[in-house]
Amino acid sequence: MTNKIEIEEAGWNLDNSYVHLPEIFFTKMDPNPVEAPELIIFNESLASKLGLSANALKSEEGIAIFAGNTVPEGASPLAQAYAGHQFGNFTMLGDGRAMLIGEQITPSGERFDIQLKGSGRTQYSRGGDGRAGIGPMLREYIISEAMHALGIPTTRSLAVVTTGETIYRETMLAGAILTRVAKSHLRVGTFQYAAQWGTFDDLQQLADYAIKRHYPEIESDENRYLSFLQAVIIRQAALIAKWQLVGFIHGVMNTDNMTICGETIDYGPCAFMDTYDPATVFSSIDIQGRYAFGNQPSIAGWNLARLAETLIPLLHKDESEAIKLAQDAISEFPDRYQSNWLSGMRAKLGLINEEKDDATLIADLLTLMKKHQSDYTNTFRALTFNKLNENKMFGTPEFTEWHGLWQARLERQQESKESSHQLMKDNNPAVIPRNHRVEEALEAAVEQGDYSVMQQLLNVLSKPCAHTSEQEKYTTLPESAGLYQTFCGT
Repeated sequence: MTNKIEIEEAGWNLDNSYVHLPEIFFTKMDPNPVEAPELIIFNESLASKLGLSANALKSEEGIAIFAGNTVPEGASPLAQAYAGHQFGNFTMLGDGRAMLIGEQITPSGERFDIQLKGSGRTQYSRGGDGRAGIGPMLREYIISEAMHALGIPTTRSLAVVTTGETIYRETMLAGAILTRVAKSHLRVGTFQYAAQWGTFDDLQQLADYAIKRHYPEIESDENRYLSFLQAVIIRQAALIAKWQLVGFIHGVMNTDNMTICGETIDYGPCAFMDTYDPATVFSSIDIQGRYAFGNQPSIAGWNLARLAETLIPLLHKDESEAIKLAQDAISEFPDRYQSNWLSGMRAKLGLINEEKDDATLIADLLTLMKKHQSDYTNTFRALTFNKLNENKMFGTPEFTEWHGLWQARLERQQESKESSHQLMKDNNPAVIPRNHRVEEALEAAVEQGDYSVMQQLLNVLSKPCAHTSEQEKYTTLPESAGLYQTFCGT
């Protein structure tokens, strides 16, 4: 291993709380060096938030850290163990191609995992090479930063480096490593691993660790493990509602891809919906549509039920009582999700107060959008700016009837029309990472080494609700979108 970079040069302030958990939860490891790393994109605003020096990290020594050729002072590299239900089937998993180098403590006292994704084989690689291609890593960078700009809790991307090596999938690809930043990488699958292969003490230590790290306000609760389950349910209900409100389709909602802290994680086969249809699926491996757009709330509830199962031994000494506590907690998820979603949809329609028939008004609009194959994002954008000539649906008698009901609903509010309009502007993005725009950026980067297309896209996506003239061309769809598929990129 090469020499470690001194803390004061780059601003590293690393801690390693995860290594104090029982050893079954991780494997310590050395980095897997690469031949010729080159930095291709770096997130300066995120680096500043983390208390890191952009100049130092863009140097040869800094790039060596992103490549896994060295580690910063204070790092303790490890791969995390976890399990998970993948498309409903339970299996042993783990960080097969990722290395956690440590937890950065920011100047404001926040703690973030710093993980290298695509950094090489680990004990959990299951025969894979542990590497990643440049396309999938840049894709995660684009989508995760777009999600952050949309106000959706998410892991973020600090940097992508190419490795100077070739990896082999269906074809030969240029290798790359993404530096991922997360509040933590604790997953539902981490608890499933503990329940399946650990002891009661292992499970309890994991739960106590998760509480201390993400929910310290409940540490002194009478039944902190029940409070913990309820807290995770609350965060996930809010998160999934935010996905649905912008038309985001995760694509692979396995239990190992649901975080305990409530952040979106893993941007493999994800995409944003264009034409509104709850049955929309983009992932090439989701043949049955298990993770279709409209199924995401129910799948989240299913995943949370798996978390609840793992906590049964901690919830109560009497198993039957523990099961009842878990069931009661899980039963609250649908209403919590619906409340978050309904609140968000009201905002998208400029509804500041609440009326009992709002859910019907919203459902009727979505029914019309599905019937007329309307673009999800652009429909709400057109309603925001009263551009009712942009969609064939707007000229139909049934929409005219709906529009009259909506306008009457707005008139019943005490708040001004200007307040409603501003609410809609703030909650209806002008731009999302359109699938064809993402592919355009990736093709330019991967095939031509041109990163300017991606950078311009990132700039436009950084303020999705700005509604600027520059964003206008990013709102249009290609004349023939065709069938779009996404892939895991493993």
